[in-house]
Amino acid sequence: MLTPILALLAGLAILIWSADRFIAGAAQTARHFGMPPLLIGMVVVGFGTSAPELLVSLLSALQGNPGIALGNAYGSNIANIALILGLTALISPIIVHSRAVVRELPILAGATALAAWQLWDGQISRLDAIILAIAFLLIMVWNIHRGMREQGDALDSETVRELDEHAMPIRRAVFWLIVGLILLIASSRLLVWGAVDIARSLGVSDLFIGLTIIAIGTSLPELASSIIASRKDEHDIVFGNVIGSNLFNTLAVVAIAGFVQPMQVPPEVLGRDMLVMGALTLSLFAICYGGKKAGKISRWKGALLTTAFVAYTAHLLVTA
Repeated sequence: MLTPILALLAGLAILIWSADRFIAGAAQTARHFGMPPLLIGMVVVGFGTSAPELLVSLLSALQGNPGIALGNAYGSNIANIALILGLTALISPIIVHSRAVVRELPILAGATALAAWQLWDGQISRLDAIILAIAFLLIMVWNIHRGMREQGDALDSETVRELDEHAMPIRRAVFWLIVGLILLIASSRLLVWGAVDIARSLGVSDLFIGLTIIAIGTSLPELASSIIASRKDEHDIVFGNVIGSNLFNTLAVVAIAGFVQPMQVPPEVLGRDMLVMGALTLSLFAICYGGKKAGKISRWKGALLTTAFVAYTAHLLVTA
């Protein structure tokens, strides 16, 4: 039992560190090749923080552990909204005024509804995976088209500031891109092995481990980057990262895992986890609505989100 625990902890630690290096290298490499800062903020950084979820879910599906694959994707989405936005808002209220973020909220709600509809028959087939992948690609094309045409978004200026603060030569950027990716793959494999062994030893389901330990662990890069960005008053980066990461998890992560290995879905995923994820996603409309003014996730709203996450996790523990 000690060896799997050490493997899980080591896997998480290396995963978090390598994800940071991978994102930094990817963002700076994209900048050297002329990608607009807005796209770097929305696509490279926002989706890059989901690289741990992608690799962990992919390896889990390959090894025949669909509970970890789905639990990691959906559990990370719940953690992103309730834990990350909640804790970040408790530290510093989040102002939401980016046009890009406002327009992406309905898309995230639509992606969540699509995911829930696909779970209705109790499985993720390869056809379901293809539909999710097509939806993801369409959203990416729309984001790229819009980002190339529009200028002056708040997320754009905040991303430029971040890129300037962490500028590096192209060789170093490519080095960290490659090294980060290699370590991401190795640590994901170590993490999945440890998690599966712990689940078997404790007699709990793979889904439980995926929804709790792995989901929270793979969400730590988003939490760290969100707290740092919030302290710098870069609020659109905080919110944009969460929206981008959830879109990536809901569509791309599940699509890749499902295409590699079609999955049977336990009924509690739809009746419990997807219900919580959908409710939290819809709550963002009310939480961030500011009328003609900028929306604000205040400290009391952050406390509500954090409380929701604690209650959900407690329910998982009690029913495990």
